[in-house]
Amino acid sequence: MMKIEHVAVWANDIEQLKAFYETYFKAQANAKYINERTHYQSYFLTFASGARLELMQRPDIEPLDRATSAQEFSGYAHLAMAVGSEAAVDELTRRLVSDGYERLSGPRRTGDGYYESVILDPEGNRIEITV
Repeated sequence: MMKIEHVAVWANDIEQLKAFYETYFKAQANAKYINERTHYQSYFLTFASGARLELMQRPDIEPLDRATSAQEFSGYAHLAMAVGSEAAVDELTRRLVSDGYERLSGPRRTGDGYYESVILDPEGNRIEITV
């Protein structure tokens, strides 16, 4: 059987991003890995489903321009997080917006039948919250 083992994201503030996914998506982080020579740091975050997200930080990686984070680009587009119900999509979206995170769309039903909203995490990465 093949499966995606994990997805990785470069972070400017690895601790802030870790806290975001722990707080809003119930992720569990492993102990931080640090390479003293390269100044590379990482956490693996594990979600209840078993899916994993690697957060990585290194001082020579350029930050995302927040002014363009709402635009679409080629490459990976978003991380989709299923929360179980339309009511849960509504509630989590309300909570994130209330806590100051930017909502790009929704909650709404898409043309292909998904019920979703799209928000930006603290570093401008798109998170699709769906059933």
